Amino acid sequence: ITCRDWSSDVCSSDLGDAIYKRNRKNCGPKFKRYTCSAFIEHICSEMTHKNWSVDAAVGFTKKVGKFNQSNTVCTKTMYNYIDLGLLKITNMDLPLKLRRSTKTKRIRHHKMKLGASISERPQSIESREEFGHWEIDTVRGLKSKEDKALLTITERQTRNTIIRLINSKTSDAVTKGLEEIKAHFGSKFSQVFKTITGDNGLEFAELSTLEKEADTKVYFAHPYSSHERGTNERHNGLIRKFIPKGVAISNFDIETIASIEDWCNQLPRKILGYRTPEELFDDALDIIYSC
Repeated sequence: ITCRDWSSDVCSSDLGDAIYKRNRKNCGPKFKRYTCSAFIEHICSEMTHKNWSVDAAVGFTKKVGKFNQSNTVCTKTMYNYIDLGLLKITNMDLPLKLRRSTKTKRIRHHKMKLGASISERPQSIESREEFGHWEIDTVRGLKSKEDKALLTITERQTRNTIIRLINSKTSDAVTKGLEEIKAHFGSKFSQVFKTITGDNGLEFAELSTLEKEADTKVYFAHPYSSHERGTNERHNGLIRKFIPKGVAISNFDIETIASIEDWCNQLPRKILGYRTPEELFDDALDIIYSC
């Protein structure tokens, strides 16, 4: 390659080579699979041993500054490498990515009303700026009255979730589970649980009695509108990583359920700046208990 050196009006191969190398520096980044192999192997290890998602592993590792920024890749690049088959992790190891909804939408009516509608809930709760607003649900393993169930309650701001093993999916079992939680927080219960939003399932028939026992407001989502409790639904999906549908919950003891709860609350979240729900929940409790 030659280029005219206008100052001397002669052709200079050295100048042309210098211009070529300068222009090459403006090209896009080189393939980083191998130059960032240490970071990539670390991410794969975190995913394997901690059951973290790709984004949780990448985001948290960057947050703590374990690697220089130049020696890392982004979440999208990690997914690209997985799709290309360049890593030990495969798409089969990412069940949430493969999950697809095959259910058709149906409009149903005439569902019972157990209490105040979510439409009556203050709009300020939607912003998640205030701590203490929860969503509640139950999780089943088998469609059997003999099988146990899980009571799940998720705080909207911190995404911290409480999971309790209950004897069945009944209002009595749910009430007993809530009484245990209420006893745990004692006099601070109403400050920790300012509102609770559930669905219109029969298991929540007695949920509104909380308003008589504590300064906690209870609301109910519209029929067949699980998206109105999206935070809790998301966490129920995380539980399915350990307890798939069709597997009896009675097979799991309290210690195992507690370990699942710990995993959910110690999972770094992009939406939380890669902090964990547990960190933010503990910070909120410190403020409440210091008053």
